[in-house]
Amino acid sequence: MSLDRATMDERVPRDFETLRTTILERRESLPKRIAQIAAHALDNPDDIAFGTAASIAASAGVQPSTLIRFAQQLGFDGFTSLQQVFRERLRERNSSYDERLQALRAKAEGGAGHRAIFDGFVAAASTSLNDISRTLDDAHLEEAISLLAKAETIYVLAKRRSYPVASYIAYALGKLKIRNQLIESAAGLNAEMIGFATPADAVIAISFSPYAPATIEEARSISEQGVPIVADSERKPAKSASA
Repeated sequence: MSLDRATMDERVPRDFETLRTTILERRESLPKRIAQIAAHALDNPDDIAFGTAASIAASAGVQPSTLIRFAQQLGFDGFTSLQQVFRERLRERNSSYDERLQALRAKAEGGAGHRAIFDGFVAAASTSLNDISRTLDDAHLEEAISLLAKAETIYVLAKRRSYPVASYIAYALGKLKIRNQLIESAAGLNAEMIGFATPADAVIAISFSPYAPATIEEARSISEQGVPIVADSERKPAKSASA
């Protein structure tokens, strides 16, 4: 690696705060379209973390190629590398699932009674619910409601520990006589089920940190079909994105 290349690599922002500072310092000198996506990225960091190039570009009002040029302006070799910084931001802001399990194990090994462990679960759940209420954006909530209200079919997508939430949502929609499809097949037909979705439908995608890769990949796949998505996460409980 040349000295110039090594120096350039050292200047590439590796965490969100450094990236944010870099963008703010350079925004006045950025070309118009790149400045436009830069402003969108700072205002909607969760969208950048989980959106597709097509959905992010559409939301920002630019061409997908602008995302690549934006990343390169900041020293990254491509948009995927830049996107990783936004994803790390979410991981850092959330206590990991493993850390929560370790805390519970420590209580158990420390001789805490069953009630103390139970109360720990309740406290964690309460904190999560309060966090959802605190961080929920009213405009995003109304947008999500609008998308779901006009959908012909609502597809519900989740994996692993998020699956019980998805299952209950599908159950509740069914009780309300709202057409829905839980994307889960014991026969491994998820891709075929996703293939039936159209832009007239909508998807509820549910995941929690650490985010299930399969959920993210299937959400991207369905987004590329032009199907609007309402994404539920610990950081953005109701946020829409469409390709």
